Amino acid sequence: MMPETTSSSGTPVFTDTWVPDSARAITLVLHGGAQHGTNPLDGRSLSWRRARALARHLAGVTTADGIGVVVLRYRVRGWNAGHARLPSPVADARWALDEIARAHDLPVAVVGHSMGARTGVAVADHPSVRGVVALAPWLPPDDPVAPLSGKKLRAAHGRLDRITSARATRAYVARAAAVADAEFTDMGAVGHYLLRRVPLWNAYAAASVREVLDVSGHA
Repeated sequence: MMPETTSSSGTPVFTDTWVPDSARAITLVLHGGAQHGTNPLDGRSLSWRRARALARHLAGVTTADGIGVVVLRYRVRGWNAGHARLPSPVADARWALDEIARAHDLPVAVVGHSMGARTGVAVADHPSVRGVVALAPWLPPDDPVAPLSGKKLRAAHGRLDRITSARATRAYVARAAAVADAEFTDMGAVGHYLLRRVPLWNAYAAASVREVLDVSGHA
């Protein structure tokens, strides 16, 4: 099992791990954030707490399939695009994937919410990644689809989301379908924060992880 770390000293950390000794794959859970921000993340982060709740559910229903679950907490809360000297979740996620590869050398499904989904797509070109499960993702129209080449993308969005755009997600999935196995799911009349119809979001995430990793099971 990978060591758990809980430092809030401005470094990316694995805050929760559920990795069985017989693991045959890993799910990396990435939380949301903001467009800009350099404040270090700590245990008060609501986006990280939501990711932990989702990860606990995934661990409860997928470890029996041999799928471990790991939660990453970024150094800072912002995407910080265009500022090369600032920390970014993309760099942190690449660090996490390298650490997972070093410790386990297993295929990985990335599950991300909001900015975490954008981050997951950006690092999908890592050799261990089999695909991305994007929940209410932030996927601007100019984001490239190339990192997903040959991978799987399962994206879900609610029609009442006013933080990120379901229409933009649908359009991104349509573009990604040219290079990847990409599918969009309409989650109905729900908003951004995964707080309504929680069992449906959880079931979707678990089923999509199994699809990405080509593992059968029941959520």
